[in-house]
Amino acid sequence: MKNSLDKKTNLFIVLSGIFLTNALLAELVGTKIFSLETTLGLEPAQIHLFGDWVLDFNLTAGVVLWPVVFVTTDIINEYFGKAGVKKISYLTVVFIIYAFLVITVVSWLKPAQFWLDLYSTDDSGKALDINYAFNKVFLQGARIIIGSLVAFLVGQLLDVYVFHKLRKITGSKRLWLRATGSTLVSQLVDSFVVLYIAFYLLAADDTQWPFQQVIAVGTINYIYKFIIALVMTPSLYVVHYIIDKYLGKDKAHELTEDAASKSGSFF
Repeated sequence: MKNSLDKKTNLFIVLSGIFLTNALLAELVGTKIFSLETTLGLEPAQIHLFGDWVLDFNLTAGVVLWPVVFVTTDIINEYFGKAGVKKISYLTVVFIIYAFLVITVVSWLKPAQFWLDLYSTDDSGKALDINYAFNKVFLQGARIIIGSLVAFLVGQLLDVYVFHKLRKITGSKRLWLRATGSTLVSQLVDSFVVLYIAFYLLAADDTQWPFQQVIAVGTINYIYKFIIALVMTPSLYVVHYIIDKYLGKDKAHELTEDAASKSGSFF
């Protein structure tokens, strides 16, 4: 009995570590916007949406890591249910807030002159203010952080709810349906909530996006997440197989059934 409890605890620690690390890194690298088409050697998509908006797949670098968060969420959902997902989601929010508080405090520190001199020019010889660059890279607006965290929490709670609603229909079969289905629903909400809060609701009048732009950019983001959710589906079965081998079939079945029985409500 002790050995099975140790395995359950170890599994949650490992999954939580993977989840938290990737979620935090996604927030930190999210200030970089990259072109998906150029990265893949393709021409810009030039998608026409909602009137005059012509959009390409210009995405935050955080989307590179979010697929790992999606998969980890579904695995935690499967074995530890709503309680497990809520616990790690709340912890992640606390650690992300802590990380940005630390970054804010660090940005107030006066830079050493030799550090400024050491990086006074870039590789091409152009003048460079390394302290300004550091602050620009690591500091995000409060409205973006608020929007991101609200969208993250709402998305996680919705993911749990849809996942276990689908599990009631499918039973222990069709992992692909409940995992992919819950991700597609939760990320539909997440894709628009973060943009609505950060660039419409809390934005100053001179920086506020038109509502059509929020919908257009959110649609592009969701198309990417939709495709990635489908592509990542086979990895769920690989991870599921590894965990079942680690826990043992009986213990794994016991965990998943217990998780399902305690995860019926939204909150």
